Amino acid sequence: MQEKRVVDTSNRRPPLHILLAAPRGFCAGVDRAIQIVELALAKYGAPVYVRHEIVHNRFVVDALKAKGAVFVDELDEIPPTSQPVIFSAHGVAKAVVDDARRRNVFALDATCPLVYKVHIEAQRHHLEGREIILVGHKGHPEVEGTMGQLPEGAVRLIETAADARAFVPKDPDKLAFVTQTTLSVDDTAEIVAILNERFPGIAGPMKEDICYATTNRQAAVKTIAPRLDCLLVIGAPNSSNSVRLVEVAERAGCTNALLIQRASDLPWPRLEGVRTLGITAGASAPEQLVNEVIDTLKTRFEVSIEVVSTATENIAFNVPRELRDVRAPGSTSSLAAEKPARPM
Repeated sequence: MQEKRVVDTSNRRPPLHILLAAPRGFCAGVDRAIQIVELALAKYGAPVYVRHEIVHNRFVVDALKAKGAVFVDELDEIPPTSQPVIFSAHGVAKAVVDDARRRNVFALDATCPLVYKVHIEAQRHHLEGREIILVGHKGHPEVEGTMGQLPEGAVRLIETAADARAFVPKDPDKLAFVTQTTLSVDDTAEIVAILNERFPGIAGPMKEDICYATTNRQAAVKTIAPRLDCLLVIGAPNSSNSVRLVEVAERAGCTNALLIQRASDLPWPRLEGVRTLGITAGASAPEQLVNEVIDTLKTRFEVSIEVVSTATENIAFNVPRELRDVRAPGSTSSLAAEKPARPM
């Protein structure tokens, strides 16, 4: 009689199927902003000064600090210098630009072109005599930069549907709205619908202000959310588009969704019993952090990966003229160079 063999399964790792959302991570505006800092360092040497976080991601900021970038909150923290001072991707108020001129600062503007488009829209509506509604989140640098394009009181901030219902305009026949570029697509649509219903003559953007990257990342999350036991959004807590991805997932059927900054934040207790895990990344989170999270998960799980792609992105923005002789336009930043994880 053949002897039965007992197989020890105590050390076997549980299976984990990862649905990797695509698109995810860096958008063209973020990549351009990081390129501007890197190219300025290559051309002018260190230090290069940056007002506020160039993008909302601590890993990115620390990587640029290590290369010689110095981050400041305001221009008065910068000693007299001929070195470049870079404005972040979120845009700045006109008062900041004027202050830089008074200080004779050599400024390089890393404002995302899609944010700059919103600035131009707001200025156009103001010149045409309209009161402007900005749909956005109070305190966000992009909102402060957009409101700062016009005189105080020219722009009214609306954050919620309740705000839209309660808003009382100076003249309902002379209204326009613009939006922050990183909002929830669904929340914004609700607010805009209320404004259009209450004020049929309100002027809006010729093309939606919410940027392509925000829209695409939210659409990808909506696609995978119903299949998930848990979703990890890799991004920073002060990143508007990253926080919105958690909200979008919850509304789309994945109630176990959370934001982490990198692999060291992995919430192991919440992953117990999870068999299908979604992973995405906010528009300012580099692919390196996605790969880091996946590699760490492999230490505890038998991982298989399925890439779920809902759109293809091939947008790139030129860097300022002053930097185009350093490297060919259209190339990516060093932080965008890491290859994405492959299906397994």
